[in-house]
Amino acid sequence: MSNVAKIIEVIGSSDKSWEAAADAAVQTASETVSGIHSIQVQSMTGRVEDGKIVKFKTTLKLSFGVRD
Repeated sequence: MSNVAKIIEVIGSSDKSWEAAADAAVQTASETVSGIHSIQVQSMTGRVEDGKIVKFKTTLKLSFGVRD
């Protein structure tokens, strides 16, 4: 494992929950980024229609090791 980590910011969305939005972001990012080992939730936002949350968005910072 590398002693250096890189951090990127990603945003996931879901019509179910903020947790599902975060999971979607990690799953999608892991298709092109290998070695993701931690996340930090930066913010949770959403879209409201007729008094109900209809879209959940979670902004994450993902960290992964940089290869030597």
